[in-house]
Amino acid sequence: MSRDRAFVEELLTLADVRLDGERPWDIAVHDDRLFHRVVSAGSLGLGEAYMDGWWDCERLDVLFDRLLSARLDRKVHPLRFAWHAARSRLFNRQRRSRAFEIGERHYDIGNDLYERMLDRRMIYSCGYWREADDLDAAQEAKLDLICRKLRLAPGQRVLDIGCGWGGAAAWAAEKYGVSVVGITVSREQVALATERWGHLPVEFRLQDWRDVEGPFDRIFSIGMFEHVGYKNYRRFFEKVRSLLAPDGLFVLHTIGGNRSVTRTDPWIERYIFPNSMLPSARQITTGYEDLFALEDWHSFGHDYDRTLMCWHERFENTWPEIAERYGERFRRMWRYYLLSCAGSFRSRRNQLWQLVLSPD
Repeated sequence: MSRDRAFVEELLTLADVRLDGERPWDIAVHDDRLFHRVVSAGSLGLGEAYMDGWWDCERLDVLFDRLLSARLDRKVHPLRFAWHAARSRLFNRQRRSRAFEIGERHYDIGNDLYERMLDRRMIYSCGYWREADDLDAAQEAKLDLICRKLRLAPGQRVLDIGCGWGGAAAWAAEKYGVSVVGITVSREQVALATERWGHLPVEFRLQDWRDVEGPFDRIFSIGMFEHVGYKNYRRFFEKVRSLLAPDGLFVLHTIGGNRSVTRTDPWIERYIFPNSMLPSARQITTGYEDLFALEDWHSFGHDYDRTLMCWHERFENTWPEIAERYGERFRRMWRYYLLSCAGSFRSRRNQLWQLVLSPD
């Protein structure tokens, strides 16, 4: 047995995971080069090896719940990533000149993919499952929850920072009689949102948050703050404060982490969300200190596990319709993304927060 295999096998015992075992969360090894790749490249190597077909697992979501609950991600520290960690502290990786990269590399990859994976309104963020039985109901419950927290009323002017495919803006306009400006860094999202919802009092713009001009009676941001970056948190909250009416409200819906960090997982960074990172509670509160008063902090990260599992089911069920365009390696990458993230929420390593803030 190689030294690398012995090291990986010893680590996995801490999470009760076996190599070539028979349980759904055990790892089936197809290529012994896997072990050196994991030891030398950590989570990036593990993810790339899965994409390349070097290993499989029947229940990736359960596997990652076990790995993360056992904190195994903190036990492998490849030297090759020391520079990446330093770079994230030295440079602003979410600066204005890179703002549109996430749109081009993630959100613009194909509306056909997202139409099949998401709910009918194409809401690409955590649903609210408290009284919902399916994905459509969970997303509509989340949208209405945000609108009620904002205390929307007819005639108000509202800003949606990170509007996606327009579903949230359309809900607010339809159900509450407000007009909405939605901004995104994705050309495909602007095009589809305008086509779908152009009959409503909504306007969708390809625009960075730093370039918006106000004022607005209400502002919300759903699943966009993860792309702001810790070096920009203060500036982000200052910008929102400058755009918001003195008696306004701001709802921030974001994934959060239990620790303050300066970068994201290397595999997620390379293949899914470039220039992203999850904020901690401390980073958020420091960012808005002396600008906003906290009215409410709502945590329901367990709902994201269920949302991701729904997305995965819909993705797999409709895969034959888009397989020729995207290819098998993409399928493995996307499956790995959805199920590893489900495991991260199940293990409580990732959180989902909604904050209601008022001008201080």
